[in-house]
Amino acid sequence: MRGGERCLEAFCDLFPGADIFTLLHMKGSVSKTIEERRIRTSIIQALPFAASRYRYYLPLFPWAIEQLKLDGYDLILSSSHCVAKGVKPPPQALHIAYLYTPMRYIWDMQDTYVASGRMGPVSRLMLRIIAGRLRQWDMAVNTRVDHFIAISHYVADRIRRHYGREAEVIYPPVETARFHIADRTDDYYLVAGAFAPYKRIDLAIEAFNRLRRRLVIMGEGQEGHRLRHMAGPTIEFLGWRSDREVADLLSRCRALVFPGEEDFGILPVEAMACGRPVIAYGKGGVTETVIPLDRSMFNIQRSEPHNTFSLQPSACSLEPRPPTGVFFYEQTVEALVQAVDLFERSSERFDPETLRAYALTFDRSIFEKRIASYIDERFEEWKRGEGRHRPC
Repeated sequence: MRGGERCLEAFCDLFPGADIFTLLHMKGSVSKTIEERRIRTSIIQALPFAASRYRYYLPLFPWAIEQLKLDGYDLILSSSHCVAKGVKPPPQALHIAYLYTPMRYIWDMQDTYVASGRMGPVSRLMLRIIAGRLRQWDMAVNTRVDHFIAISHYVADRIRRHYGREAEVIYPPVETARFHIADRTDDYYLVAGAFAPYKRIDLAIEAFNRLRRRLVIMGEGQEGHRLRHMAGPTIEFLGWRSDREVADLLSRCRALVFPGEEDFGILPVEAMACGRPVIAYGKGGVTETVIPLDRSMFNIQRSEPHNTFSLQPSACSLEPRPPTGVFFYEQTVEALVQAVDLFERSSERFDPETLRAYALTFDRSIFEKRIASYIDERFEEWKRGEGRHRPC
């Protein structure tokens, strides 16, 4: 499961009597904890080829989410990276939105998605046509949300910038107990995730083609054909793997390579829970989860507009802490090659036990405690009539 599904699973455990409403559900695609719930789907579920071609129905998503009937519920917790926050809550219900990101492809990352070779001509044309209308809808439905929770300070900053709203920051859950430090490491680097344009897996492939180092890639997605065409003889594709296999591959890699600009990035924390360092593009949510090797780089990045917030979970101070990774600050092949070279020259500075101890500060138990406390407080305020300012 991806990060969003793991959050949903944690919500299911926190609210065992809650029903799930979703645009689309493919049976067997999520854990038993989620599958056992009463799951109600939207009209999208009944459309032709929805399971495999659901992205083509994006123009219908806002309408479909608004048709879900939530009468009788007093607490709505939307878990959203697309349109779920636009659901219509009944007047008596408190609506809290746990937001993974404002939609990247209609706000500040549209150019990345529609770049040549990353999207078919029909999809590219469709996105350009509907993006303006989707942005208007996305703005308008913010009035249906009483409180935002962001998965990182990076996302909270984007919520403030795009929506003009403040958000509480609660990092997503990381099941650190699933990961362990291996007895040995093997001679490969690892990249994992959905093959979406913003993941920049193409950058990792180009860099490792040049380095002639072994790179193992887990995942699948819309860019699969393009990425396989780019790959040289040292690149290996594994497709999607089970949770157990992911944990094993993470624990034995030299380092996780994380070339995209992510909103949080659970995978780097999982790698650190295995005692493995991270080589990452030093922008976005990863600056809050990975301690870079070079502290001077750390200070430079803080002066830039998108890095003016906290860079680590407890980074109110700039006291030196043991490094957990290496950053590169330009999304170029040259910068990533240099970062790999720096990592290999400094590999003895990464202590597996220290990395794992740091990763435990993002454990699921901390998420559960914080999210439960926040929702309880907001719901008690709501029942007292405080904060009921939602427009009709």
